[in-house]
Amino acid sequence: MITIIAAIAEKNALGKDNQLIWHLPADLKRFKKVTSNHHIIMGRKTFESVGKPLPNRTNIIITRNKDYNVPGCITVHSLQEALEAAKDDDNPFILGGAEIYKQAIEIADKLDLTFVHHEFEADAFFPEIDKNIWKETTREYFLADENNKYNYSFVTFSKK
Repeated sequence: MITIIAAIAEKNALGKDNQLIWHLPADLKRFKKVTSNHHIIMGRKTFESVGKPLPNRTNIIITRNKDYNVPGCITVHSLQEALEAAKDDDNPFILGGAEIYKQAIEIADKLDLTFVHHEFEADAFFPEIDKNIWKETTREYFLADENNKYNYSFVTFSKK
């Protein structure tokens, strides 16, 4: 199973200037729990926005730069190479960014999404979720609180 994991605001906004636009501790906690002990696949810009390899996960970075190398990470040059590097994991996670999501949505089996119910100015967007291909299987809605500034939902889609 290949899972795309993402946090998306209104109008499919992902981020701006290679950064997340919001801070939701509940989403970060869930992300850590769900992805721990798995391979995580991300583009170079996404990795650089994170700034370091994420612990308790096998970090795979996709880049066109043949000389790019980060200690503690696996570097590959295509999504296919990344999936090959993660072949021993029964559920690798694809973390983005926008271009990687665009490629991966064609081959993923599951979408594990956090919808942030707020509109932000953005320059990176998640691909449209085609309801003819994807079926919503679970949704949990949460109201903003003292730690999480925006209403949000954890939503899972499976391929039909």
